[in-house]
Amino acid sequence: MHQTLILLPGLVCDSAVWAPQIQALSPRMQCHVVDYGLRDSIASMAQHVLDSAPSATFALAGHSMGGRVALEVLRLAPERVHHLALLDTGTQPLASGVAGAKEKAGRKILLEIASQQGMRAMAAQWARPMIHPSRHGSPLFEAVLDMLARSSAEQFAAQINALLSRPDAAAVLPTIACPTLVLTGREDLWSPPEQHALMADAIPDAQLCIAEQCGHMSTLEQPQVVNAAFEAWLLP
Repeated sequence: MHQTLILLPGLVCDSAVWAPQIQALSPRMQCHVVDYGLRDSIASMAQHVLDSAPSATFALAGHSMGGRVALEVLRLAPERVHHLALLDTGTQPLASGVAGAKEKAGRKILLEIASQQGMRAMAAQWARPMIHPSRHGSPLFEAVLDMLARSSAEQFAAQINALLSRPDAAAVLPTIACPTLVLTGREDLWSPPEQHALMADAIPDAQLCIAEQCGHMSTLEQPQVVNAAFEAWLLP
C-alpha cells in the first residue's frame, strides 16, 4: 500500500506545477493534487484538503499559497500529517499600513487585467518577477503562462481574497512535530531565503534547502534539486 502525498498548488496553479515531483515519486507514493475550486479563504481550502484526502494520514507539501494552506491544515489536524514540506511560502498576514496597501493595490491591478484582457495577459505580466531571469522566454516560462491561463478570473479573484485575508501562521511553526522540509529559490523575490531560514529555525529539526539559480517556481525551475530534497525528506 503506497503512502499518500498531498500536493497543494499556489495561486491559480494546477497539477502541472508539481509534474516533476509526481513523475519522480508516483512509483512509490500515491500523489494527490488538490483543486481549491472557488474557495476564497485559507481556512476553507484547508478544510477541503482534510475532507477530500484519500487517506486518514498523509505527507503534505505546499507551494506558495499552498504552503499557507498546509500550515492551516497543521493547525486544524496535526495528527493527520506525518511529513510536511513548505516551498516558496511564508507565514505573515497582510501587512498593516503602506506595505499592505501596496500589496492590495498590486493584486487588484492584476485582477483587473485578468478580468479585462484574460488570464494569459495577466500571467505574462505576473510571471516575469516570479521566474529567474535566465528562464524568461524559455519553454518553461511559456508552460507557466499556459498553466496560469488554464485558470479563470473567478478563481483568481477567490484566491486573491484568500491571500489578502490570510492568517498569521507563525504560531503554528514551533508546534510542528513531523519531519519538515523548508525550501525556496535563491532568487525568489516573493519568498526569499532569509524568510525561509527563520521559518526553519522556528520548526523543530526542520531541514532547510535553498535552490540555486531559482526564482519562485522552484518545483519547475530546479526539479532535480526539489526531487532530491523530497527523496531525503520522504524516503530517508
